[in-house]
Amino acid sequence: MLTLVSILLAVFVLDGPWRYAAVVTGVTLDIAENLVLLWWSRRGRAAVGVETLVGATAVVVTPCRPRGQVRVAGELWAAECPEGADPGDQVEVRAVDGLELRVARSLR
Repeated sequence: MLTLVSILLAVFVLDGPWRYAAVVTGVTLDIAENLVLLWWSRRGRAAVGVETLVGATAVVVTPCRPRGQVRVAGELWAAECPEGADPGDQVEVRAVDGLELRVARSLR
C-alpha cells in the first residue's frame, strides 16, 4: 500500500529528485512492514487442542465421586476426581484421557 501511495505521489504531486526519494522510501517502508508482520506471525505456536486444558481450572457440575462432570472453558466434560468433589467446587485439570479429564482439587 505504501508503495502505491509513493508512486502516486511521485507521478502526480512531486517533481525532481523528490520523486525518486518518495518511491524508494515507500518501497523500503513497505518491505520493512511486511518483514515485521511475518516475524510477528511466526513468533509462537497456536495453542489448540485438548492438551491446552491441562492446568486449567474447572467447575464441578455433577458430583465427582469419583466420576462426574465438570465445565471447562464453557464446555461440559466427563471427569474423574479420585478424592471427590461436589458441585460448585473448583478443580484443576491434571490430564486428558480420551474424552475424560483427570482432575484434582485446586490448592488455591
